Amino acid sequence: MHDTIMHILPQTLRILLSSLPPDVQASVEEIRVRESRPFELIWGDGYAFVDERGQLVTAEDRAYKPTRQDCLTLLEMLTNHSMYTHEEELRRGYITIAGGHRVGLAGRTVLDQGDVKQIRDVSSFNIRIAREIQGVGKQVLPHLFDPIRRSVHHTLVISPPQQGKTTLVRDMARLISRGEWGVNSLGTTGKKVGVVDERSELAACVRGVPRFDLGPRTDVMDGCPKAEGMMMMIRSLSPDVLVVDEIGRPEDAGAIHEAVHTGIRVVATAHGADYEDVRMRPVLKQLLEEGVFTRYVILHRRKGEPAAYRILDRSGKPLEHYPARKG
Repeated sequence: MHDTIMHILPQTLRILLSSLPPDVQASVEEIRVRESRPFELIWGDGYAFVDERGQLVTAEDRAYKPTRQDCLTLLEMLTNHSMYTHEEELRRGYITIAGGHRVGLAGRTVLDQGDVKQIRDVSSFNIRIAREIQGVGKQVLPHLFDPIRRSVHHTLVISPPQQGKTTLVRDMARLISRGEWGVNSLGTTGKKVGVVDERSELAACVRGVPRFDLGPRTDVMDGCPKAEGMMMMIRSLSPDVLVVDEIGRPEDAGAIHEAVHTGIRVVATAHGADYEDVRMRPVLKQLLEEGVFTRYVILHRRKGEPAAYRILDRSGKPLEHYPARKG
């Protein structure tokens, strides 16, 4: 288990996780802490509860149930004993910790004129474990290379949550920065890459310095709203390629238009089951209909089957379909 995750956990939960077999610790994708409800681990398509001896069990009545004090201690550790300094993150429902791990929160919301001002009495935590897997972009990037522009196509990566979007675009940023196109790129070298990392998941910055390898020619705007970060990059850092995670708001579309019009290539991700699903979202539908993106990568993982990529052209016509590999 990652040290940064163990560090934020209350001692009771830390002891339970430390008792798990190493292969289980290595494969866990989510740690679910719910007050007075079963302590749960999730990996791939499976899940299990953890009992008071640190053993995996399937029966909920045998599971350890985190106490109120467990949850209070966890929240204190997440906020570094200062709820005020994390007020904005608490309003948005998640906190990102060192290492790029995102912790989702649920509890009682406090409203201000109909808008969520804060989450109080936090009773549910979803610790999503970020992993840097180098090489996952090597089989995808060759199909995204634009020989005319000698750069990457404007690309939108689409998938439901936890299918590997962030891991894929992180590795693509690294490869583009290094110029490792994996194709006859006519001597094309590495590009200047600008990463807007609103949730601190792509780069896992600590005090502004990336902890994940995004390549030698990459600049990161950490913890900045996507649209504003893209505009700041465009104005001051002259990137060749902009990489941004989870677009969907009108202001995101405006910034992407600005980047495209200034000759910057854009690689972005969006939540969705497939191309048609994304077309149902007004902002993304507009971008698709305008032909802003010239390549789409659909990432999906069915139960009992390996993850797979589908690559589509500007019109949504399939170009490639193959199983994904890990590094």
